[in-house]
Amino acid sequence: MIQTEIGTDLKKAKLLLDATEIISIPTETVYGLAANGKNPQAIAKIYTAKKRPISNPLILHYKDASSAFQDVTTIPKNAEVLAGKFWPGPLTMLLPKKNNIPDAVTSGKSHVAIRVPKHELCLSLLNTLDYPLAAPSANLYGRISPTSPIHVHEQLNSRIQYILDGGICEKGIESTIIGFENDNVIIYRLGSISIEAIETCIQKKVHVKNKIEDKQAPRASGMVKHHYAPNTAMFSIAKKHEEENLSNCGFIGFDTLHPDFPNENQFLLSENGNIDTAAKELYRSFHVMDAKRFKSIYIEFMPENGIGKAINDRIHRAIQKYSS
Repeated sequence: MIQTEIGTDLKKAKLLLDATEIISIPTETVYGLAANGKNPQAIAKIYTAKKRPISNPLILHYKDASSAFQDVTTIPKNAEVLAGKFWPGPLTMLLPKKNNIPDAVTSGKSHVAIRVPKHELCLSLLNTLDYPLAAPSANLYGRISPTSPIHVHEQLNSRIQYILDGGICEKGIESTIIGFENDNVIIYRLGSISIEAIETCIQKKVHVKNKIEDKQAPRASGMVKHHYAPNTAMFSIAKKHEEENLSNCGFIGFDTLHPDFPNENQFLLSENGNIDTAAKELYRSFHVMDAKRFKSIYIEFMPENGIGKAINDRIHRAIQKYSS
C-alpha cells in the first residue's frame, strides 16, 4: 500500500518524477497529476491512477514559452501574441506536435496541448527538469477537480506517493484551451482566461467549440459531457419543485442566500458578488457540500460575463450526470 505524503520538498518531487513515478503538483488553476511528459511508461501511470480513458489527451506543462514552442512544428502569429500576453498563465494552446512528443500524451492525435503555468513552486520544479510535465487534474476521472492538497489526498490517497503542497490554487478552474483552424482562434475549453480577454488581445472574434457528441473522442481535456461532478446528485435550482422538502438538501449560490433552504445548508461563492472569487471557490464548494451527504445539491448559474461563462460550463457538466 502506497503511503501518500504531502510536503514541499522539490528534490523529492524531482527524484520521483525522474524515476518515472507520478506526483501531484500545484498550479494556479487546479492541482495536477504529473509525470515525465516524454516518457510513455510514466504517462501510462497517470491514466491508471485517475482511471482516465486513454482517448482523453493530456496537457504538457513547460518552464517557459521557448521550451514549449520547441516541441511543436507550427507557431501561428496569434499563438505568439497570446503567449506574450498570457504566459506564464492559465492558457493552453493546441498545436501540431513534433515526433518527440509521445502519442500517449495526445491520445494518438496530431496536436499537443501546451502551456506555461503561473505558480512559483510549480515553475521552480519545472526549472529542475529537462522534460515537460504531463498533468491533468489530480482527481479521479469525472470527479471534482482539486484546488488544495487535501482535495488531492481525499481522492488519490494510496494511489500516488507525493503531493507537492503549493497552497490553495489562485484561479480555481482549469486553463482555457485554444486552437487555430485556418485563420480562426477556437476555444475548445472555457477556462480562467475569458473569451473577452482573448479577443481584446488578438483584436478579433474567437469561436467556441467546447462540446462533443457522446461517442466522439475529445480533442482536448475537459470536453466530455459529464465532468467535475460530486458524488451527491446535483441539479440546477431552476429544476426545484415547489413542494419539495429541502431540509436535507444543499444550495450553492453566487452572492445571495436562498429563502427555501436552511442557512446552514448553503454555500455562497462570493458574498460581495465577485466573479473571480466565485471561480476560486467553485470546486471547494463542491467538495464541502458533497461531504455533508445531502440528499441532493441545488446550484444556481453565474452571470454570463467574463469567466462566468467558464464557471457555468463547469456547472453544466457537473449536473449533466444527474439530469440525463
